[in-house]
Amino acid sequence: MEGAHVNKEYSIFQIAINLIITCLVSGLIIGLVYYFTAPIAAEKKEVSKQESMRSLVSDADNFKAVPDKDQWFTAEKDGKIIAYVVPGESKGYGGEIKMLVAVKPDGEVIDYSITTSNETPGLGDNASKQPFKDEFKGKKEANLTVTKDASDKDDIQAMTGATISSRAVTLAVKNAVHEVTDFTGGK
Repeated sequence: MEGAHVNKEYSIFQIAINLIITCLVSGLIIGLVYYFTAPIAAEKKEVSKQESMRSLVSDADNFKAVPDKDQWFTAEKDGKIIAYVVPGESKGYGGEIKMLVAVKPDGEVIDYSITTSNETPGLGDNASKQPFKDEFKGKKEANLTVTKDASDKDDIQAMTGATISSRAVTLAVKNAVHEVTDFTGGK
């Protein structure tokens, strides 16, 4: 009976052992990859954060973490604090909007950078672009209110078709400014 196919039967125990060995080997490989790549990923994340802060406060010499404040940094020039870079977040149309906000010690907005957002492309995602971003520069907390009235130049003009995103970004910036002015006493 040449060429006959022989069926090999496996017991449930043999199948379980094969699955366990496969899972252990896979887990070991994933663990090793993580072990070698985690420090590189952490370093790249830190470099990215430094670049973000440098783009917000370009004339700063260095950035230092603020003690007892999570993710807060001071931007310093010639040993003097010229700004604070603080996290801000709010709920937009597409979910959480997370950002870094640069604020002068007296509570004046320098700039912001959106780090995480799921806003609608072409509408809400314009919050990270000009001319909307330019509206915040130099404003203090009292003028961080969204308006649809084009004649009101003191407040933030809402983006067309993205009022929820406009309000969310403005609220996150306003909260960051408020926190900084509370921390510094507005000086």
